[in-house]
Amino acid sequence: MAQTTPEADWVSRIADDVIAEAERRAPGKPVVCASGLSPSGPIHLGNLREVMVPHLVADEIKRRGVPCEHIISWDDYDRFRKVPAGVEGVDTSWSEHIGKPLTSVPAPQGSPYGNWAEHFRTAMSDALGELGVEFRGISQTERYTSGAYREQILFAMRERARIDAVLDRYRTLDKNAQGGQGGGKKGKQQQKPKDAAEIEAAEGSGAAAEDDGSGSGSGSYYPYKPYCGVCARDLTRVTAYDDESTELTYVCECGHTETVLLREYDRGKLVWKVDWPMRWAYEGVTFEPSGVDHQSPGSSFVVGGQLVREIFGGEQPIGPMYAFVGISGMAKMSSSRGGVPTPSEALEIMEAPLLRWLYARRKPNQAFKIALDQEIQRTYDEWDALGRKIADGSAQPADLAAHLRASTTAAGPLPATPRPLPFRTLASVADVTAGNAEQTLRILSELDPEQPVRDLDETRPRLDRAERWITTQVPADQRTRVRDEPDGALLGSLDEEQRESLRLLLDGLDEHWSLDGLTSLVYGVPKVRAGLAPDAKPTPELKVAQRAFFALLYRLLVSRETGPRLPTLLLAVGADRVRKLLGA
Repeated sequence: MAQTTPEADWVSRIADDVIAEAERRAPGKPVVCASGLSPSGPIHLGNLREVMVPHLVADEIKRRGVPCEHIISWDDYDRFRKVPAGVEGVDTSWSEHIGKPLTSVPAPQGSPYGNWAEHFRTAMSDALGELGVEFRGISQTERYTSGAYREQILFAMRERARIDAVLDRYRTLDKNAQGGQGGGKKGKQQQKPKDAAEIEAAEGSGAAAEDDGSGSGSGSYYPYKPYCGVCARDLTRVTAYDDESTELTYVCECGHTETVLLREYDRGKLVWKVDWPMRWAYEGVTFEPSGVDHQSPGSSFVVGGQLVREIFGGEQPIGPMYAFVGISGMAKMSSSRGGVPTPSEALEIMEAPLLRWLYARRKPNQAFKIALDQEIQRTYDEWDALGRKIADGSAQPADLAAHLRASTTAAGPLPATPRPLPFRTLASVADVTAGNAEQTLRILSELDPEQPVRDLDETRPRLDRAERWITTQVPADQRTRVRDEPDGALLGSLDEEQRESLRLLLDGLDEHWSLDGLTSLVYGVPKVRAGLAPDAKPTPELKVAQRAFFALLYRLLVSRETGPRLPTLLLAVGADRVRKLLGA
């Protein structure tokens, strides 16, 4: 079993409350933590918080030796609401399936999976496996079509007047809050978006709509929505129901009318605001977080709390409201897909412990951004710096706990790079070598001559992530292209000061040929030219001289004013080629 966390953090504090609450409700039974995801399109990094908060809590409970289960309800029996933009293999013809269950919609063209829901659910499940998230998945299609909820459905229909009365308390609040316009649809996992990127995230989440069944227009309230027996869509309206016989009649916009026995009928579902609290009672959920939109009076979480107690005889889960997860650099990563990046896409450029850490180190009510652009280099630097603090014993308790939760689970440690070289160094090498393995190994072996890299596998999977980041996130016109021949015109225009600076650099190459040595050399040349010692502290004037020297080197090596860090670039180019391009 993995090491327990050394001191309380937000996860430990919530775990304390969950264990105590579970023991009060059902002594001796396993604790149930829950998440809910709708595979109506790519499940993105914002939705991942819906999983990571209960996962971290459930994992802490398991670390303490308390039986605990994390369930994920796949809301794959929800209606297909819209055709998401930018999904490969999907065109406007998919609009004919709007209103069908997600498991009745064809998968995108070329997919190996049997339906739409399976296609997107599998991608998320695979990512969660890589992240070390253990869970039991529950298909709501299987639950409903197998008759597992039959008694709950019949009960809800018998109690429809009481359910309607509870819901009506909040419909009035909704109208007042909306200025008399009525409540709009909001996702279960997302708060109200604040900008275009967040709107795209919310619309792409596939979260369940805030439906309470009041819009049927039949004059009576019914908490059950059939899928049509002819067109398979939910464009139906219940017109009559008999409690004694369970005879139900519905009409569909397609023109079909049908009378069925609900005690035998398994092609339909409870509306969302009734479905969710029903499931809390059915599964015995103790802990489930929800998006911050549920602070509003008429939200499904708040209303569900009333329904689960007053109607279904259960208790509402405890759980914090969690804040939005933003993405920096989203446009680059999602431009070809038309949506917010998914965990699978993030894991192509982030090691699993790093992605886990971003969710573990922030309290659920704290919003944060995940960097996919140049800032990802800083994120890796912060992660590595924390590792060094832990190694030397200087890490703060909360940081130590977050690192432990990121790098291990109750089942043991997650895979890690044996030799985690700085990501920015690996990215620079991948940039210059265009992924050439032989050249990459040569450069990495020269970074530290006392401890040379002898096999690229020592640096994986981080090296693979860096190469993927360069090819997917750095535009082709911004990648580094080392010159083939010296820039004769530029070399011929240099003044004496510039020539002398280049001479000092070239004379010191052999002696300083390592990452640390070249760092000292390139920063030291302007100091020596200014009459200072190579290790002198820089002055404002010296910093100007250093920037001018660096720009000159970049122009001579890559024909641009900037580029990868110069020590890494020099190692990548190689001593002989550096001498040639600098006019030696």
